[in-house]
This record gives sequence, C-alpha cells and structure tokens, in this order.
Amino acid sequence: MFTTRPTLQGTFGMVSSTHWLASQSAMAVLEDGGTAYDAAVAGAFVLHVVEPHLNGPAGEVPILLAPAGGEVRVLCGQGVAPAGATIAHYRGLGLDLVPGTGPLAAAVPGAFDAWMLLLRDHGTKSLADVLTYAIGYAEHGHAPVERVGETVESVRELFETEWTSSAEVYLPGGTAPSPGRLLRNPALAATWKRLLAEVPGAGDRVAQIEAARQVWRSGFIAEALVRQARRPTMDNSGERHSGTLTADDLAGWSAAYEAPVTYDWNGWTVCKAGPWSQGPVLLQQLALLPPELPRYGSADYVHLLIEGCKLAMADREAWYGDAAEVPLDELLSDAYNAERRALVGDKASYELRPGAPGGRVPRLSRHARMPAVGDPGFDPMGVGEPTVAKHPTSAVPGEPDVTADGATRGDTCHIDVVDRWGNMVAATPSGGWLQSNPVVPELGFPLGTRLQMSWLDEGLPNSLTPGRRPRTTLTPSIALRDGVPVLAFGTPGGDQQDQWQLHFFLAATLRPAVRGGLDLQGAIDAPNWHNDSFPGSFHPRGMRPGSVTVESRTDPGVIEELRRRGHEVTVGEAWSEGRLCAVARDPETGVLSAAANPRGMQGYAVGR
Repeated sequence: MFTTRPTLQGTFGMVSSTHWLASQSAMAVLEDGGTAYDAAVAGAFVLHVVEPHLNGPAGEVPILLAPAGGEVRVLCGQGVAPAGATIAHYRGLGLDLVPGTGPLAAAVPGAFDAWMLLLRDHGTKSLADVLTYAIGYAEHGHAPVERVGETVESVRELFETEWTSSAEVYLPGGTAPSPGRLLRNPALAATWKRLLAEVPGAGDRVAQIEAARQVWRSGFIAEALVRQARRPTMDNSGERHSGTLTADDLAGWSAAYEAPVTYDWNGWTVCKAGPWSQGPVLLQQLALLPPELPRYGSADYVHLLIEGCKLAMADREAWYGDAAEVPLDELLSDAYNAERRALVGDKASYELRPGAPGGRVPRLSRHARMPAVGDPGFDPMGVGEPTVAKHPTSAVPGEPDVTADGATRGDTCHIDVVDRWGNMVAATPSGGWLQSNPVVPELGFPLGTRLQMSWLDEGLPNSLTPGRRPRTTLTPSIALRDGVPVLAFGTPGGDQQDQWQLHFFLAATLRPAVRGGLDLQGAIDAPNWHNDSFPGSFHPRGMRPGSVTVESRTDPGVIEELRRRGHEVTVGEAWSEGRLCAVARDPETGVLSAAANPRGMQGYAVGR
C-alpha cells in the first residue's frame, strides 16, 4: 500500500511527535542511554520552544506510561481551579462563560510538575540533561514553522496594544517569526538556566528535581506567575480582568498518578485517562460498535462511527467531569451500550441524546444549545483547540483562526516514545499557548486557559469548582494485547482527538499488517473525518448538529451517500484532518515501529 512515508522499524528506540526537532531531541536522549521517560521529557520541553502557539510550560499534560513488565499508569498534569475561581465570582463579573483567554481562564499550571514527576520516578537523566535541548533552541534560536508566524500575525494588534510583553518575544522589531529566520526566546532560556543554577546544592539527581519542583511552586517562577495572574488583562470578553491564581494555589497542588480507565475490544485493551479528560469517549465508541462492522471506509462504516461518536459525546457532556461521581461502569457496560446502539438508525441524528446510566437523569448546561446550521459563530474547518486570542473587536472572539484554504492554525502537541527495554510513553502537552495569555515578562511563557472548559452552571459534573480539574480534551492512548503494551498513540485536535484516534486505531488493527507489524503510517494517512454535533469544549462552546467534515480524498460515493442519509457534509482539504503520532512494539519479536502525521508538514517519527 502506498503511504506518504514508511512505517519505521528497528530495535533500539522510536519517537513520534508533532515537530521534528522534538522528535530528534528525544532520540538524542535515547542515543545517550536514556529511557523513554527521559526522552519524552526532553522532547516535551523542546515542544514548548518550537510549538509555542500550541503549548507551554504553564499549560497541562496527561501522560500515559507503560513500564516494561509493569502496569500502565496515568500521570495527571491537569491543574485544578484556584480557590478563588468560584461560579459566584465569575457571575459577579457579568460573565455567562469563562473567557477563552486571559488570567480568569487560568487553572493551576500542571505541565511542568508532571514532567518533573515522570523524570524523578522513571527517568535516569539529570534535569540539566533533559533541559539542554530546549535551552539551546530558546537561547540560540530555531527556524520556526510557518504557523508560528501566522498565529502571531493574527494577534498582532492585541500584542501591540495590550499584551506588549508578548510582542517583545514574538514581534521583535515589529516583525513576526518566519521560516529561515531564527526565533529566540532569551527570557525562557534564562528561566531554565536560573532554575538549574538554584538546584545543584540540593543533592543527588532526585533531590535536584524536587528542588526544581519547589522553585516552580514557591520560588521565583511561582512569584512571577502570581504577579502575572493579578495583572488586569484584556481577554476576549472585551474587558480587562485579573485572575484568581494565588501563591497558595501553586504551593498546594501536585501532579499525581492514577489508574487508567480501560476497555477490552477485539483482543485489545485500550487504556485512557479518566473522565476528567474526554478519554473514556474513545472507550464508549468502541463499546458501541456492533459485533460485525461494515466494510472499512464504506458509507455504512463512516455513518456508524459518526453516529456512535454523537452518542458518546452526548454522554461526555452530561456525565464527565471532576466535580461529580461519573458512572463509568454503567457507561461502559454491555447492557447500556446495547440499548444505546439501537438508537443508531439509517439517517443522521441532529439531536444531543445523552443516556441515563443506572436510571440517572442527565442534565446539561443551558449553553449546550443547538444553533442553526448557518450559525456565524461556527466554522467546521476551524475546529480544534483555539489557537487565536482575537482582539475584542473581532466578530467571533476566541474562535480558532482559519486560513483561506480552510486549514486550522494548529491546536496542541503530542509525543510518543518506546525504548529498547520496552518502556512506552504517550503524552499530549497543551495549554499555555502564546495566544492564551500575555507572556510573563520574567519567564518567557504565558499562563494557560483550561478553565474555559468548565461551565458556570451549578451542579454539573463539569461545573467550575475550586480544587477540581476542568474537563480537558487531552487524551493520549496506550493499547495492550494479552496484557502487554503494544501501541502508544494520540493526536492534537481538541474535541476531535478521540474521533481521529478511533479511526486510526480501527485502521491499524483491522486492516492487513505490513512488514510483519501494524500498518501505522497507512492508518495515519487514511482519509479522516470528524463531526461537531455536540457542545464544543472551547469558548464560545458552539455546536453544529448533523455536521460532518471529510477530507477531499474521501470516496465521492461515500460523500454522496452520507449526504443522502442527512449528514451536513463539508469537504475539506485533502490533508486536513488529524495530526496523529504512534509508536509500537511487537512483544514476540521486540521489533519497534513508529509513524507520524504528514498533515501540517512538521510531525516526524525517528528511530532505529
């Protein structure tokens, strides 16, 4: 089968990420004797530098790790709502939704502490070893991809008039970043160099990592983050607001390990983060599949997956969150899914239909509405993580920017690593985008905006609640065969992540193998699609009932049949759906493999 690239195979180590510099930096750590965990940490900090429009140190990350011979664990790097982030406070400001930008949307930053825990507990390298690549690119510069500059241009007016600390980094001399010209972030490099200078006296490798965590939580980094959060800042409500993050919030939170949620399907066990993420949506979609699937890629097949996704996403909206007990056992039970499966008919559904697991009555936010198909606040080609904090004069504040050809400007990042010992990592870093909040002048990176995913309605599973995690869209995956980790994968894409991952997983596991292993690259390259028939997770939380967006490479007969069934089909560019990464290990032979998404022309797999 023709693919854009080969599925890489080897026995030493494999990395796949959304940027070639992160992939190669992680591979350099493997070559230097590091483990998959050391490599993932190094790659992640490089992603902060080279994809600043997609993630940052003050964002968040869920990490799935599968130690060789051990159990899969979830490392939660999703921070909680600060103590002052109450519904009453936001309502008192005249808000119906948490803003999509600015300090009011900032949760306790989670990414840095999660990476430090991974390095402390599972790595072998020092903090200096893993930070050296990021420091080098921040201090000496890197040639940025086009989309960094395009994103900066889209917020130029905001940076020049309001977020001037961001203009200093990303508009030096009034010029936006461009390919072929080095982009530097000396403030970020200075932050990591100062951090390293403060920790050597702490003791051994582990003690130094612990000291770095304390600097983040209560030292110079914490002090700068709190100062920034308290500065009145223009957000996409059109007003200047101060945030609620305090020193106590930072000092009192830590990343933590937890068990994954799992589902067994067709001989595979798929592991996901819990319902504080949207991870169980992938498992629900698998549970909704009938015993016999239609032919792969047929109209029947695509229709079935679209309609199953709508049901799973409706349950996400009604039941997922960190502010309530989530009835996962019922949501994944055979009886519940047999009943839900019967709702899938021959025609496209335009309804949001959450179920009633265990007889519970679903309740939705009053903003979980059904706008007209022509709602000007929604563009099916601009979905995913919001990447543009538009100036308040924009007609659609907070909506993702869309190019003339319909391509989304980006969303978030992903990295997968497997090493020669069989250790495996899948992680989806996000948040703290350059367009989410102003750059903290002393640090070189901004706060995040993940609280925008919480509702300002009382009593919902995802209601804004101090000390609780907002329900994130970030959702890496690890899949096992006979209890042994085989496949790590994931993608950027906001609400689309577990749609694209399902399509990839089915393509990789149902279609014929190549070279004696999973056809990872073929599964990534296959024409993809998504739907938006549910409330979006990002401000302004719109939805488009009945929508389906497909790549133009999709069989015209399939498109015609979907339309005949009532789907509102938008045909996008040929390579516009998904940014998947994947690595795998054959437990019988020890052969490692990897593949990366060609869409966006920056994701790469490396290995040997």
